[in-house]
Amino acid sequence: MDRRQWLGGIAVVGAIGGFGCLPVAAAKTGTGTTGLPVVQVFKDPNCGCCTAWVQHLEKAGFTVQVSEVNDIGAVRQRLGMPAQYGGCHSATVAGYVIEGHVPAAEIRQLLATRPAALGLAVPGMPVGSPGMEMGPRVDPYAVLLISRQGAASVFARYPKKA
Repeated sequence: MDRRQWLGGIAVVGAIGGFGCLPVAAAKTGTGTTGLPVVQVFKDPNCGCCTAWVQHLEKAGFTVQVSEVNDIGAVRQRLGMPAQYGGCHSATVAGYVIEGHVPAAEIRQLLATRPAALGLAVPGMPVGSPGMEMGPRVDPYAVLLISRQGAASVFARYPKKA
């Protein structure tokens, strides 16, 4: 290999590496490649339903960064989400905390309306919520708006009425 071939190879690798860095550069600014804020998810490394929820967010246009943690309760506490609203994963987006299997549509609504609140929660793991799909079964559940003082009010109900 002569010097020219070697330098050409370096240029190709640099170009490929540069394209691979675009989402990372966008994430550092707080917005993903779609213009939506980046969602930072904290989840157990062995949780399949958490991974399915991340995929739900990505399909909805969110850029997601995942941090695998062994103690989600400690993360939830650090983020200020009261334990009674706990789910199997926690996330942050644009200054809000998202707890559990919150549908992407409700996160978009939260970001559009920007209420003075800590964030949204779907306590537990309701069947039929994003990431918890089990065939046609959809158990009723509420997406809760959690105030900074820890009080909850209903933000949305599922299944949605047609």
